[in-house]
Amino acid sequence: MKASHERTQNVFFLLIPGVHLLDMAGPAQVFDAARALGAPYRLFFCGTSAEVRSAQGVVFSQLASLPQCHEDDLIIIPGMRRLDFRFPLLNAEARSWLQRATHLGVQIASVCTGAFALGEAGLLNGRRCTTHWRRVEQLQQRYPEAHVLDAVLFVRAGPIVTSAGIASGIDMALALLEHSRGPVFAAQVARELVVYMRRNSMHAQTSVYLAYRSHLHSDIHRVQEYLLEHPAESVSLKQLAAIARLSVRSLTRAFKEATGITLIQYQQQLRMELAATYLQATDSTVEEVATKCGFEDVRHFRRLWRRQFGAPPSLSRQLYRTEKKDYDEKRRHSAF
Repeated sequence: MKASHERTQNVFFLLIPGVHLLDMAGPAQVFDAARALGAPYRLFFCGTSAEVRSAQGVVFSQLASLPQCHEDDLIIIPGMRRLDFRFPLLNAEARSWLQRATHLGVQIASVCTGAFALGEAGLLNGRRCTTHWRRVEQLQQRYPEAHVLDAVLFVRAGPIVTSAGIASGIDMALALLEHSRGPVFAAQVARELVVYMRRNSMHAQTSVYLAYRSHLHSDIHRVQEYLLEHPAESVSLKQLAAIARLSVRSLTRAFKEATGITLIQYQQQLRMELAATYLQATDSTVEEVATKCGFEDVRHFRRLWRRQFGAPPSLSRQLYRTEKKDYDEKRRHSAF
């Protein structure tokens, strides 16, 4: 529960015409669940007009005007569908509001194509950022001074946090919550939301936790659930076949047909996701992380990591921690 002296933090959602419902509702649900668990958050939905129609046709009315922000407030810009993009997306009032907030040290986060609004306000210049994978090239072309990444869920660059598409807004919101209130509290919120497993900025947009599950093969789903719950465990094909109630040969064939990858490839991807979490959240050595994640050969783990992320695991960790340290330092001295 919150302490009596703890200041309530405001979370402002800037709604732009054509806003996507899940881009807004996902992060809003995270902070609302945090509030229900005792964290001092207040949610506000605002815009430069009192009424905004969403991409899905729901109309939001009686929106608040753009408020005066304080340093420890948070602004979230959900994505929008207007990607025949009739620019400008923001009027002069909204652009000035975002720029003033950044100079005050206010953290600003975008979901999906909300990054285009940040670019329009000049807040992506010289910063690493991301957006939905379909719009990465378009974002880079429109804002050439930004450093757009195409294989991450979200990116923190000073007070600016950008996320990929749609459901990744939930991952980003949980990460923001973890940064301010710690991993235990963030995990409690994730459980409340029945989020199976959180992802972080070291994971790819197409997370293995969400991918390869569009088939209807219940036996294969059982095997996937087991592997998801025991990613580091050494398990034989015979054991998995027993879980699926299939022969080893039938399981091997059915898994490839249902998912498009082999059982070994699927298990390796699960272990790589787990390794990303350990590298970000712990001080374990690369060798210890490899062992914890079920890799018997650390050299094999290093090769897989480099192939997936384009850099050694130690460098990936260093980059993440450098970004986090820079952000903490800048927030402490209100440099933005």
